[in-house]
Amino acid sequence: MSPANLRRWSWIHKWSSLVCTAFMLLLCLTGLPLIYHEELAELSGAEIEAPALPVALSGKPPHASLDQVIAAGKARYPGKVMMFMSQEPEDPDMWFLTMGDRIDDPHFVSIGIDARTAKFVGEPPIEGGGVLQFLYHLHVDLFAGQWGKLFLGAMGLLLLTAIVSGVVLYAPFMRKLDFGTVRHGRTARLKWLDLHNLLGIVTLAWALVVGATGVMNTLADVLLQVWQSTEVAAMVKSHAGLPPLDPKAPMASMEASVANARAAQPGMQVAFIAFPGTGFASPHHYGVYMRGDRALTARLVKPVLVDARTSQVADQRSLPWYLTVLLLSQPLHFGDYGGAPLKLVWALLDVATIVVLGSGLYLWIRRGRAAQARAPAPARAQAPVREGSAEGSR
Repeated sequence: MSPANLRRWSWIHKWSSLVCTAFMLLLCLTGLPLIYHEELAELSGAEIEAPALPVALSGKPPHASLDQVIAAGKARYPGKVMMFMSQEPEDPDMWFLTMGDRIDDPHFVSIGIDARTAKFVGEPPIEGGGVLQFLYHLHVDLFAGQWGKLFLGAMGLLLLTAIVSGVVLYAPFMRKLDFGTVRHGRTARLKWLDLHNLLGIVTLAWALVVGATGVMNTLADVLLQVWQSTEVAAMVKSHAGLPPLDPKAPMASMEASVANARAAQPGMQVAFIAFPGTGFASPHHYGVYMRGDRALTARLVKPVLVDARTSQVADQRSLPWYLTVLLLSQPLHFGDYGGAPLKLVWALLDVATIVVLGSGLYLWIRRGRAAQARAPAPARAQAPVREGSAEGSR
């Protein structure tokens, strides 16, 4: 690498790192507990599980009708409208209903209903509640909504730039040292420089994956809007001239609608259901999202639009590639698709990345102080010369 190219890559690495470091430290610090958000929610009592049934019913009780489940939610909140309902793959005995005062209510409530008895179980805190909810919003949007997400996405792109430029610089800076060398017994700055380089190259692949998936997640709202204006608009073209359904008006049976969706996608399970007017449906259809029944396919969903007036399947098609990438990036970002061992790996790599970011900031500060300490010496040495010259000229 020529000296000019070396200076250019060093400039890119320095400034891309400095601009994003504070925000990346924030994301790593808030992301660490969020890796274990399910476990922390369970410890705090925020997790809701289906209650044990009496012995006489504990064999294999039939599940209640989905219409009964919805009725139980409306009985709890008569003035609210249905927005979504979903099930966790590992807990098919619970339905979670999302209800609001209107179909786009940001202050919605979440209700847990027993899928076997259609009885109210509890109201789980939104996003874990309390500290977890605070950390979640700091991590996702800085409490600034969509603009906060896009800003963090821009910081993520700077992180990826810093990683790539760091890789380019790694070889020329380490060409005279063995891999993993940490030079002790010299200056503290030199030791931290070696640790920074070592941990940076060790966490390289992980940082690229988490950084890229994080950027992808910040674009979720934008990608959904693109999908609605293209794919969904084409799927419901025949209803384009009809007025949207009143969310408080009676609609077709949900049990019949889901049965028709299952018939259209045999071998798949219901992941979640979106009601007419929400971002995952049309103004006239239920959006029934089906998922695979295996570990590798449980995160991939396929939408089936069902007419909310007749319960008949209107259209079905695979998600576009960008939404498939989005759905795959979400569990990959937090490492919550491989159980406890993968979460531990994610947590350890997160801590290592915090050290990389912190050491990079430390090295920049120390270098600046060293430069300031050296700067006055030449100035003092040159002062007598200027004075003598001035006197001689006079």
